[in-house]
Amino acid sequence: MSAKLEQLSVNLKCVLGEKITKQTIAFGEVTIECQSTDYLAVSKLLRDDANLKFEQLIDLCGVDYQDFADGAYSGLRYAVVVHFLSVSLNQRLRLRVFAVDDAFPVLPTLVDLWPVANWFEREAFDLYGIMFENHPDLRRLLTDYGFVGHPFRKDFPMIGNVEMRYDPEQQRVIYQPVSIELRNNVPRVIRNEGAHS
Repeated sequence: MSAKLEQLSVNLKCVLGEKITKQTIAFGEVTIECQSTDYLAVSKLLRDDANLKFEQLIDLCGVDYQDFADGAYSGLRYAVVVHFLSVSLNQRLRLRVFAVDDAFPVLPTLVDLWPVANWFEREAFDLYGIMFENHPDLRRLLTDYGFVGHPFRKDFPMIGNVEMRYDPEQQRVIYQPVSIELRNNVPRVIRNEGAHS
């Protein structure tokens, strides 16, 4: 581990203390986790503390951990992963926070701390169904307004639920149930075990 990563780890432990529930270093980057109740406080400290100075939120995305590790994972299902950059201290950090309720995942918004979080959170809402409390404009970003469901959830059908098409007789776009047959999209691999090349 580099001295820079080690110093960042020490600074994180000093500033955040018990608010960090897990801290790891992998692939040259520090990842921390915290409780959803501490999410805003941790984020504010990451931005404002003189030893951390993560001025920029560079990415925020949703993650669905259903069937993670071939079903061996048994933790909470939905998480938000945020990547921060400190330009002044030349350091990066990843923060992962799990939503407590799998049936209705909710986390606080970071828009008041980093306005750029606006569209990232809208994307996580649209694709994963993660709600962001106090978000100023939480509405769909990538899917159609009439779209039902959240297409990046692991239990969302690969062919979707409805399809839309233009109906020339009605002269408008109509929605109808999917007319595609269900099929297995996992490629079969056929190997001739006896043949050697």
